[in-house]
Amino acid sequence: MSPQHLAIIMDGNGRWARARGRPRTYGHYAGVNSVREAIQGAKDAGLKYLTLYSFSTENWRRPETEVTDLMGLLRRYLRSEIAELHRNDIRLKVIGERERLSPDILQLIETSEALTAGNTTLTLVLALSYGGRQEIVRAARTLADLATKGLLDPEGITPDSFGAFLQTSGIPDPDIILRTSGEQRLSNFLLWQGAYAELVFIDKYWPDFTAADVAQAVAEFHQRERRYGAVQG
Repeated sequence: MSPQHLAIIMDGNGRWARARGRPRTYGHYAGVNSVREAIQGAKDAGLKYLTLYSFSTENWRRPETEVTDLMGLLRRYLRSEIAELHRNDIRLKVIGERERLSPDILQLIETSEALTAGNTTLTLVLALSYGGRQEIVRAARTLADLATKGLLDPEGITPDSFGAFLQTSGIPDPDIILRTSGEQRLSNFLLWQGAYAELVFIDKYWPDFTAADVAQAVAEFHQRERRYGAVQG
């Protein structure tokens, strides 16, 4: 079965910039072109969903100047790229703690999502101010509240019904989670959804990522034996 959903932890911008004697922000801006490469690679591979870990809940603890620069980059991306995404029949969806984002960014997100809502070639999911644990806790709180009000029988909660309360409801779980920069950890990314994802780690930093790396990840996916806990017959 061919993969439908690739999720990427875009890591290594700062180290890429430092190796060139430049500030971390230089790496973040250079990484925008890799986003374009990832989108093209996803389309070429016939994927239907591409999720990019753009800004984690933990990233808010970075120096204020870097957070400001990252938010500025996000504004710039939404303003400059959304028309191109729309022309290419790509739908944009954003997951994460939106209330922590500034009002103008929220407006840009809502406008972009509305503009591209009917597109079907590829869904680009941006994980912004996102944390996997936080997402699970929010879903659990919602379920607990419904149970307390007598609107839900706790005995009826299943993995599928729980998943419907996550922000990724309606999006298939990732088949592949890829991380750049050589680090090998999930960093609080899609913890529930990635239960059976194939993990791919590559050494190159995010600004060096190309469409060919998507093709390589898909090729590696096809070489693996996926049993979902069962024994191969």
